[in-house]
Amino acid sequence: MIGEVPSTPQKRRLLDQVRDRIRAKHYALRTEEAYVDWIRRFVLFHGKQHPKEMGRKEVEAFLTHLAVERHVAASTQNQALAALLFLYKEVLEIDLPWLEDVVRAKRPKRLPTVLTRTEVERVLSQLEGTVALMGRLQYGTGMRISEVVRLRVKDVDFADSHGFCGVAITIMDA
Repeated sequence: MIGEVPSTPQKRRLLDQVRDRIRAKHYALRTEEAYVDWIRRFVLFHGKQHPKEMGRKEVEAFLTHLAVERHVAASTQNQALAALLFLYKEVLEIDLPWLEDVVRAKRPKRLPTVLTRTEVERVLSQLEGTVALMGRLQYGTGMRISEVVRLRVKDVDFADSHGFCGVAITIMDA
């Protein structure tokens, strides 16, 4: 009949299912964007074949292609692997123990560059106004720049004396 609602809802597209699961787990927006992009690339690499029809051979072929043909950095290859692990474990609910054994690209050994507390204070003291507040928030909370930019007053819990508010008070006193 015209206007009748179907009794069984249509199954959501794969990338929409990925987005839904990422949002349910409260991952960052940038993580969602990256994972969806890697999963899309994986599917396109294999001629739009559904991931349920693929396995170890296809995942390894894709990751090898990234390293050998595309010459991506180890961190990039690891991000692609993380996206595929998320897809299989969280969205498709397929246990792939062999994915745990995939050899991950090694990062070059480098010492991290970390500023001392004094150096951080010198950098932050050069900032003014909104930029100073954002810099102190980012340093004090570990938030990403994109998270600080999107922060709203209603996102701050002023009643929580152990969390975000402690940082906000420090910033206001500085």
